[in-house]
Amino acid sequence: MSMRKRLERSPRGDRLTVLGQSAWSTVCVYFVFMLAGAGVGWLVGLLADWFVTLPWAPLQGPAELVASIPAPWLPAAGSVTGLALGLVAQHEQLVIRLSDDRVVLTCKGRAQEFSCDAIAAVFRDGKQLVLLGHDGGELTRQECDLDVSRVADVFTEHGYVWADADPHKDEFRRWVPGTPGLPEGANAIFKARQESLERKSSDDDVQELREELARLGVIVRDEKQRQYWRTFRKSGPAVE
Repeated sequence: MSMRKRLERSPRGDRLTVLGQSAWSTVCVYFVFMLAGAGVGWLVGLLADWFVTLPWAPLQGPAELVASIPAPWLPAAGSVTGLALGLVAQHEQLVIRLSDDRVVLTCKGRAQEFSCDAIAAVFRDGKQLVLLGHDGGELTRQECDLDVSRVADVFTEHGYVWADADPHKDEFRRWVPGTPGLPEGANAIFKARQESLERKSSDDDVQELREELARLGVIVRDEKQRQYWRTFRKSGPAVE
């Protein structure tokens, strides 16, 4: 996806770079969702008309109700639904605001702010952007669909250390029930998190359990519903 870059001035007067999806990408997202919604609405109308002609088919009442709706209304309703889904998708896109002294990441209406001094390195892990603290802990891990080379360039331009890979990659071990060497209570959290991953629960639930592990000094990363972990020595909070 294309990406927009905007230069502004932060309230402190220093140079501020804003990275996010381009306006063209945003329009395309809305258009695709609206078009898909209209198509689904039109298809539902056709299926309902066919369904009521089958005397043996169940749920004739709901099918007749849908079939009675005037033809233009179903595609229109589908378009509105598609627009709503497009707004949700846009709301979940990551926006990065960078200055020489701080980083602000905004996603799903939640903004996280980190000072430059708290960030040891930044890297991309799969589709996730990771900010690493000086104690080896992850300050944050966010889904990021922005162009990785451009994101790397902008972080570097502002004086941050960009790593091509996780400096601690070789320290991760796969979690299995009853894994030894974990802090007290961590195995129970891992178990709950594994169940959430397998049920494909909400991202918020999985993220909340990730944060619980981080408070115990454990970093977790996922690969195909498998959890990998490493420990770190915690320092003070870095989020402002």
